[in-house]
Amino acid sequence: MSHPLLAPAVPLATGSATEHRPLIITLFGLFVVATLIITVWAGRQTRDAADFYAGGRQFTGFQNGLAISGDYMSAASFLGIAGAIALFGYDGFLYSIGFLVAWLVALLLVAEPLRNSGRYTMGDVLAYRMRQRPVRTAAGVSTIVVSIFYLLAQMAGAGVLVSLLLGITSDGGKVAIVALVGVLMIVYVTIGGMKGTTWVQMVKAVLLIAGALLITFLVLLKFDFSVSELLGRAAENSGKGSAFLEPGLKYGATALSKLDFISLGIALVLGTAGLPHILIRFYTVPTAKAARKSVNWAIGIIGAFYLMTIALGFGAAALLDRDAIIASNKAGNTAAPMLAEAVGGGAGSTGGAVLLAVISAVAFATILAVVAGLTLASSSSFAHDLYANVIRKGNATEKEEVRAARWATVGIGAVAIGLGALARDLNVAGLVALAFAVAASANLPTILYSLFWKRFTTQGALWSIYGGLISSVVLVLFSPVVSGKPTSMFKDADFAWFPLENPGIISIPLGFLLGWLGTVLSKEPADPQKYAELEVRSLTGTGAH
Repeated sequence: MSHPLLAPAVPLATGSATEHRPLIITLFGLFVVATLIITVWAGRQTRDAADFYAGGRQFTGFQNGLAISGDYMSAASFLGIAGAIALFGYDGFLYSIGFLVAWLVALLLVAEPLRNSGRYTMGDVLAYRMRQRPVRTAAGVSTIVVSIFYLLAQMAGAGVLVSLLLGITSDGGKVAIVALVGVLMIVYVTIGGMKGTTWVQMVKAVLLIAGALLITFLVLLKFDFSVSELLGRAAENSGKGSAFLEPGLKYGATALSKLDFISLGIALVLGTAGLPHILIRFYTVPTAKAARKSVNWAIGIIGAFYLMTIALGFGAAALLDRDAIIASNKAGNTAAPMLAEAVGGGAGSTGGAVLLAVISAVAFATILAVVAGLTLASSSSFAHDLYANVIRKGNATEKEEVRAARWATVGIGAVAIGLGALARDLNVAGLVALAFAVAASANLPTILYSLFWKRFTTQGALWSIYGGLISSVVLVLFSPVVSGKPTSMFKDADFAWFPLENPGIISIPLGFLLGWLGTVLSKEPADPQKYAELEVRSLTGTGAH
């Protein structure tokens, strides 16, 4: 079972795209130039570690809410969910619900306590009442692993997206595109830091909402703004009839597929609250009140966007040929650009080509913004947790720390370019699923135990992080994502003994269990005074930066 929302966004070039390629190149170029200007401008205002890691904590609630939305609504959300709904109807729409519920879990359990308790990274919160070096090492390793897996999928997706739209077919050309995306990512983060990255995410969020709103309006216009008529036509055109609007089209075939869906759902809903690039966004506002305000804005923007995916997905099902969508991309990732072309005037029309180019440029913008956020999260964790507090034992100056973060960005960027180039022809859906599963298995149990369990100890934190990390990685390596199926990364090999594509249903409870077991068996007692301080700090913000 392939998860369309987790596959990289890869719209294919159509005849219309080929004909209007100068327009597409111009739009891509304008976006890249505009974001580079923003980054250089922001870079001039980045003076110290607080500026680099947290944007000087100067962003308003609305600005941060917009940036959170830009970070959260990835290309998978935009193109993947539209494709999932276009192909599987109701079962595809479950993805929209899952992403929105996941965000609410992150907000209700983690957002404000984390912002009040830490300075720059997740490791700050975990290390507050634990032994610094081992816990920061574990938090840093987990953050970098999650970010690199997520980065790899975005990089590979960007490479294929751009090379196909620009008509590049050679392997060398595709590698060059991946390298270009990587270089842009390094520039955004090293020059702009959190300020530059945040502004890029805000611009991208506005573009994405505007693009989705425009297509939604044009789709509804075709059906005289009657949602019931839209759904009826979608069901009829899908060839599945009323089953298209009912549960079970994708996940009801076997008990195993139902179990896999539950596993993926658990990973998505809980993993979001442990994703490092989402968590660090809460450090960019000056007060807990601003953090709450940014959360409210983010809920409104993200909720509106996921409502629009109904029009995008069912609109594609109603107006496009199902076989044409599958022929273009098996996972349905091209449904949104194809729909844009259709409502803009159809293949060959200037209006269709303009909308196709705009939506493709927005998809590219989405990938760049998410990639910059991920890189910043992993380089911040390396510099602040591993370099400053483990290697230098807390003796590094802010200037040295920021310099280490910039070098870490170059290193992580180089790794992402290398892996993205190698993975450009692979099915990288499993890598993103793995990022969510690792975040939910390793990061979330440790964060929740640290914030809410008085007895939690250093041993519990280490068992939870490393246990969740290792179990989720091992289960995915021996799952159908990697081998044993035509859609696997290694199609010709078969060493898959774990039947599910997502390990969440096993590794997430294991992460929580190991955290509890490590604490219960620990000979080192927890410090009740430290917990009391953390509790007051997490609830009130007293004593926080």
